[in-house]
Amino acid sequence: RLGVMAAFSSVDHLRSNFESLMERYARYIQQNTPSCGASTTSSELGSIREEKSAEPLHIINIAIQHPPTVEMDQYRDCQICSEFIKEKEKDLIDNGIRRVTFLTFKKGHYPYFFTFRHRLHWSEDSIYRHLEPALAFQLDIHRLKNFNIKLLQTNNHILHMYYGTAKSSSGSQVTDNRFFVRSIIRHANFFTKEASFDYMEREGEKYLQESLNELEVSMSNRNYKKSDCNHIFLNFVPCMVINPMIVKEKVKQFIERYGKRLWKLRVLQAELKMKLRETASSPEQNFWFFVNTESGYSIDIHIYTCKEDPNSGIQCLHSFEESQGPMHGIPVNAPYLTRDFLQQKRCSAQLMETTYVYDFPKMFREACRQRWTEHIRHNDLPKTVVPVELMRCTELVLDQYDNLIEIHRVPGQNDIGMIAWKMLLRVPEYPEGRDVIIIANDITHKIGTFGPKEDKLYLKASELSRAHGIPRIYLSVNSGARIGLADEIKNIFNVAWIDKAHPDKGFKYLYLTPADYKTISSKNSVIAELIEDEGESRYKIETIIGERNGLGVENLQGSGMIAGETSRSYDDVFTISLVTCRSVGIGSYIVRLGQRVVQVENSYIILTGASALNNVLGRQVYTSNTQLGGTQIMFNNGVSHHTVPNDLSGVSAILKWLAFVPKNRGAPSPVLPSVDPVARPITFTPTKQPYDPRFMLAGGMVEGEWQAGFFDKNSWMECMGNWAKTVVCGRARLGGMPMGIICVETRTVECENPADPANLDTETKVTQQAGQVWYPDSAYKTAQAIKDFNREDLPLIIFANWRGFSGGMRDMYGEILKYGSYIVDALVEYKQPVFVYIPPFGELRGGAWVVVDPKINPDVMEMFADKDSRGGVLEPEGTVIVQFKQRDIVQTMKRIDARYQELFNTIEDENTTNESRRQMQSELRHREALLTPAYHMISKKFADLHDTPQRMLAKGVISEILDWSTAREYFYWKVKRRTLEFAIKRKLKTANPALNNGQMQEMLRRWFVEAKGPVHNYLWDNNSAVVEWLSDGDEMNIVNENIRVIEKDAKLLAIDSIVEGNEDMSLEAVIALLQKMGTRHHAEVKKLLETVSNDITQEPEA
Repeated sequence: RLGVMAAFSSVDHLRSNFESLMERYARYIQQNTPSCGASTTSSELGSIREEKSAEPLHIINIAIQHPPTVEMDQYRDCQICSEFIKEKEKDLIDNGIRRVTFLTFKKGHYPYFFTFRHRLHWSEDSIYRHLEPALAFQLDIHRLKNFNIKLLQTNNHILHMYYGTAKSSSGSQVTDNRFFVRSIIRHANFFTKEASFDYMEREGEKYLQESLNELEVSMSNRNYKKSDCNHIFLNFVPCMVINPMIVKEKVKQFIERYGKRLWKLRVLQAELKMKLRETASSPEQNFWFFVNTESGYSIDIHIYTCKEDPNSGIQCLHSFEESQGPMHGIPVNAPYLTRDFLQQKRCSAQLMETTYVYDFPKMFREACRQRWTEHIRHNDLPKTVVPVELMRCTELVLDQYDNLIEIHRVPGQNDIGMIAWKMLLRVPEYPEGRDVIIIANDITHKIGTFGPKEDKLYLKASELSRAHGIPRIYLSVNSGARIGLADEIKNIFNVAWIDKAHPDKGFKYLYLTPADYKTISSKNSVIAELIEDEGESRYKIETIIGERNGLGVENLQGSGMIAGETSRSYDDVFTISLVTCRSVGIGSYIVRLGQRVVQVENSYIILTGASALNNVLGRQVYTSNTQLGGTQIMFNNGVSHHTVPNDLSGVSAILKWLAFVPKNRGAPSPVLPSVDPVARPITFTPTKQPYDPRFMLAGGMVEGEWQAGFFDKNSWMECMGNWAKTVVCGRARLGGMPMGIICVETRTVECENPADPANLDTETKVTQQAGQVWYPDSAYKTAQAIKDFNREDLPLIIFANWRGFSGGMRDMYGEILKYGSYIVDALVEYKQPVFVYIPPFGELRGGAWVVVDPKINPDVMEMFADKDSRGGVLEPEGTVIVQFKQRDIVQTMKRIDARYQELFNTIEDENTTNESRRQMQSELRHREALLTPAYHMISKKFADLHDTPQRMLAKGVISEILDWSTAREYFYWKVKRRTLEFAIKRKLKTANPALNNGQMQEMLRRWFVEAKGPVHNYLWDNNSAVVEWLSDGDEMNIVNENIRVIEKDAKLLAIDSIVEGNEDMSLEAVIALLQKMGTRHHAEVKKLLETVSNDITQEPEA
């Protein structure tokens, strides 16, 4: 092949020299073509003809310079070049020219490139416009052959932007539209690692930023349909000295840094091509870095080198790392694939701002990885502790008999809009793995609606979680109950008009012709009456049943079924929901019935859509569904417990919540080793002034200094934070032990009630709520939190600092009494240890004391008070008003103040003159007024002395007085002791249900004394000593043996009570027992019966 490069000062200069240019090709062809002489054989002649008729081979590169006075215009230059090519077309063909590329330029201006090809009938190949011919192959344009490509003009000459639409069969709809951004990064070779890394880092980030800028501009162009799966390709030409793994880590950092923008611009794939040497002396090698973020939450980066396939001889990609990537074995020049069925579903879900349902398992794996990363960072652990397999799942489907079975199948094969998995998650709390059941809507199948099949799968999967006692996670992205019509009737029914000529007058009925009725009668999809009307037979439609199941009320019945199942599940297992995109109708109800809700910020939870409500109201009132049920509504009213920015954060929040929950119902709570010492003092001290209670719980920076709180550092997880702000609820760890926490906000907070656009008389109202007071919303929040903690088997600590309930008219109307009583109901049901602690400078008064008093549930509740706390019926001021009135203050003055006594006695003295008495009475009144403020303070102090923790302890209403700085260590041992005791008590209760808490506690004390000896009896009051005993394996073997004896005695006593006084039943019972015994026991029973018989015979007669 011959190639010529020629430069001309103008187009005219080219015209005058073009013939001499063509002569070079003519001479070359003549010199390299065999002559056809007399001796030329027929096979040679055929070979020559075939060669001449083949695709042309030769190329020409022509540069044309513009004078400085001529403005550069690519469209004008293209037109000139095109006309010239058309004019010389015959010469080009005769001389076997394959391609002609024009370069037009002038000094100080970036040149233009125009390429014309023989196979395009000498039209411009617009894909290669402004692309240097010698470097065109470096952009791998040939890999876009599966797309119809259009070159887009950009302001950045180093970038090449293409808009591609997938090639498809004629008439089919094209759904795969994407942008390809491609660039070549050129430089001289590098010979040091430092220079290579600096160049790669600097240029890589610069080109990435510029690619995103151009992509953003192009995507804003309305001429192009909404694109997805956009692609960036960067080819680093210089050879660099750098380890490929360092490049991979740097690429990951780039993507994490620009992740939000990449996702916004729908860049899901990127490719880097590099020449690298691992050391300065190593041979250079080509590397390909393929980056994939199709799911939107995880980054898959695979490194490949190039190796020749031994069978085909084709250069193929070969995985550089130990694990093979998806492109391993694929030819280097393989074209990019268009979107497949799964990718279309994924993109459809992502366009609705949610995750495709089959991507959630990978998301759980990524969330597990993040949990381990966080755990390693906080506990300074080696990375080797992370399990190799973080997640394993099996899909749950219904068989033909609606039985739940486990299968492994390719994602996207579902034929219903509900998916379920049984998933094993290996997390820091359970490295060996914990099982969960996950139920999820598929928004890409009938927009995620609930039909009978969906309801059945939901029910069966939920029942499975209850049967095993394992957590149930619901991923809610749905459109409510399914609405359907009978399509087989819809396409054939007819209308009986009142007046055919005037359809606007209405119709009489709908009917089917006899022929149509005969066609569908076997389907039982319609009930019709045969009538004669308008001179013909008709089947008047009375009822449409439909051939398909799932058109109407049967969907509502199924919705009721899963609503009931969700309510039962909340009582039996840990239930939690993630709301992403939307949850409508029954979807919103089962989310609420599961109680614990994590809501993605762009999602909404509604009963009826905004458009439907606007139709009902007859005007445009609501602008969006988010206005009705977005996080600004559902997080503020307590329906949603947490809000998160995206689906991955939502899954991470669920796993963080699961970290506080046992692996199955009744199992011990997951305890993690804590790097925060149990014995450390609490350095944040509550004050008399309002403060942030979260600092008391979790610690915080105060005046630039870290002050430690009550619980382990970095373990606090608040829930329902924007609702009922006068109460703070959440979960945290104490020495690694999970606990539920309820605390009091001491500061005044604002409660905002939004205006309803549907009611013009409403307006946004912001009310102030005082700290240390229960309002209707905060009382309900407290009760709800207690119910949640109880079902999570968490020990509960209540930092009680309430002055009482708000009893104003508005709050009484707002059902403060009802919600306050809910707190008592929740505590009565509590099954785990509950600790009520009045913190420093805290106070517990009146009704607030009543609803948390340990006598509500004495088997599980205890109360403690700080040495600086207070508790009583009323605050001292209120007590003084009722019990220390002004007359009592005067009597106290008379008793204590000497001058007051002197004046009073003088006035009462009969010998005092009237004039003196009047003067002294005036002085006495003055004295009384002078002393009243001081004695009022004395009366308040006197009343306050009745509220001290010492009096609480003396009256037996609290268990102990604590010092705040050491309360963390005290409660650690107390909680651990009670938790271990409760575990044994549950075994005792199972062994003998007749035992009460006092009896079981006394048994434990007796066993402890027997183990330690009477001399150490006093250690029973030492929590750490009891914990040591309860944690001793040998001692627990003895305890378990005692429990088995108790169980045996209880069962024998039960049998005795059943047969007592009934000889016939006794005989039948013995026979039944003998039948169930093994033959080896029969001889022993026979011998025993003979012994008993002999004893009875030998008894002396009365």
